[in-house]
Amino acid sequence: MDHVLKSSVETCHWGFFDAKLPPVLTVGSGDVVRIETLSGQPIAKARTEDGFIVPPELEEIHASARDKGPGPHILTGPVAVEGAKPGHVLEVQVQSIELRQDWAYNAILPLAGVLPDDFDAPIVKIIPIDMEKKLGRHHSGIDIPLSPFFGIMGVAPPPGWGRITTLMPRAMGGNLDNKDLGAGSTLYLPVFNDGALFSCGDGHAVQGHGEVCVTALETALTGTFKLTLREDLSLKYPRAETSTHYVTMGMNPSLDVCAEMALRDMIAWLNELAGVSKADAYSLCSVGADLYVTQAVNGHKGVHMMMPKSLIGQIM
Repeated sequence: MDHVLKSSVETCHWGFFDAKLPPVLTVGSGDVVRIETLSGQPIAKARTEDGFIVPPELEEIHASARDKGPGPHILTGPVAVEGAKPGHVLEVQVQSIELRQDWAYNAILPLAGVLPDDFDAPIVKIIPIDMEKKLGRHHSGIDIPLSPFFGIMGVAPPPGWGRITTLMPRAMGGNLDNKDLGAGSTLYLPVFNDGALFSCGDGHAVQGHGEVCVTALETALTGTFKLTLREDLSLKYPRAETSTHYVTMGMNPSLDVCAEMALRDMIAWLNELAGVSKADAYSLCSVGADLYVTQAVNGHKGVHMMMPKSLIGQIM
């Protein structure tokens, strides 16, 4: 069954994940949901009088500030999946991603980012988007090809965590900011609550590996997701697949620890997939896989490892 979840004051929550937040939509396992999302604080918003498309509900959410949490992101959801229980895994197939507006923003913030002491005042730029050509006109004068993805895809955290900020990615997913999880990818999230309670947002028109100055080109997106309950899987941490790679992740204040987490999980996954021994998998990761800095700005930084499926297919 297909569903549509529009962004509104009633369907969006601002800056937090919380197991106590009730679902705004309930779907069956295997259902497809088309979800509208928003992006932007009041200081990072284009104006309709300048000719830009601004979703009207963005203004309404800014005005209402209903139930605003500690983080900066506006999320749509949560969506409950019938039958999901703690210990299950939610499979999130990203079937398509569409631009909703003809602008994005990019921000440099003092005391944040990879260079927190280099700028003494915020610098926020509105970036025009050519929706037909899928190009963003950077304020440096450079046209940047767009490759949209959702910075945040996550389920509700364990109930004991209470209300948590959207800023830091954790075991429930959240602010992964992983540019490789675009249309055609599949994200696997461990479930901590009945219904799983999936939310998404933080649309990125394009981002580099690293996202060093705090933001990417942030924009509003519409995503089409197939949400499937996987009782046959057991995970403690998110994993993902693209059409060409297996993807493991690490999130921690230390990039060294992030790399260790992503590597250890890839070694474990290769053993599960093809019975590869720990030593052989360690060696194979060194000669065949790539480690990327996912993002370096979210408090908990991120590293992800990508292993080509073409290599593992030789022994599966």
